[in-house]
Amino acid sequence: MAVIWDELEKVQPIAATLLRNSIKRDRIAHAYLFEGSRGTGKRDAGLLFAKTLFCLNISIEGIPCEQCSNCIRINHGTHPDVHIVEPDGLSIKKEQIKQLQQEFTKTAVESKRKLYMIVHADKMSVSAANSLLKFLEEPNAETTAILLTEQIQQILPTILSRCQVVSFKPYPVTLLQEKLLENGVSAHVSLLLAHLTQNVEEALSLYQDEWFAQARKLVLKLYESLKKSSSYAMVMLQEDWFQHFKEKQQMDLGLDLLLFIYKDLLSVQLGKEDTLFYPDQQSHFYTDTLSLSPRSLAEKITIILEAKRKLSANMNPQLLMEQLVLNLQGGSAFV
Repeated sequence: MAVIWDELEKVQPIAATLLRNSIKRDRIAHAYLFEGSRGTGKRDAGLLFAKTLFCLNISIEGIPCEQCSNCIRINHGTHPDVHIVEPDGLSIKKEQIKQLQQEFTKTAVESKRKLYMIVHADKMSVSAANSLLKFLEEPNAETTAILLTEQIQQILPTILSRCQVVSFKPYPVTLLQEKLLENGVSAHVSLLLAHLTQNVEEALSLYQDEWFAQARKLVLKLYESLKKSSSYAMVMLQEDWFQHFKEKQQMDLGLDLLLFIYKDLLSVQLGKEDTLFYPDQQSHFYTDTLSLSPRSLAEKITIILEAKRKLSANMNPQLLMEQLVLNLQGGSAFV
């Protein structure tokens, strides 16, 4: 689903204005660095920028037609003068940057202009980054570079200094929730999905995935088992949890779903029922809060956040979940 300028301006007004003005005033930088968290539209913005430069039927307002051969090929990743480099495995290698440089020593196939986009630029190896630096130090007037990153602190300062930084802010949750509802997402999961991902397509994909529906059920089941006993919860982990949440990313999502339950309990206590992630569980949660204090809920939220940190630090997932169950039962933080 191609993004147009009007849509980009709604969710990224500053970035969209800066990029459109640079085209209108013919002050296109040699290199841009689009930085921001995952799902904030950096790649879509890069493709939109490319189509605006290459479109054969650009409107007076500077809007690409989406119908000409250039727009179609850019959308499909087949335009000979628009190159996209992505990590080969875990990193972007020196050979990939060298191949890119070789392509750009050739005359542009269909116009004088060329554009390249490096996705996850923070994952360049040291040798790849140094090769790119040489490329950026001798820019061609008709060449535009767009680097995308979620980790701007990982970009070499020497590369950073040669790029115009364009920041992409987190997608407004209310707008994302509205779009999800427009696309047929149930009201009882729309806010939950809007917080799990900042990308409409990713959220819709999750919603349509049976794995996610089952994950939500299992997290609620774990919550129920925690109210009974730690041994009951341990059995649930072995029989259900580890069979479903097999990968690190899946486990992290499961922890987020569990975290949102305890945030809901706190919201119910504070009378903020309109912000619930699990609105279909409201009456059930209300009953549970009668035996819980705000302090104990805050402690449990802290425990889950610490578990997420441990997971990102590559703690053994099984040990992590068993420890989490014991800590949520006892109300003490990880050690």
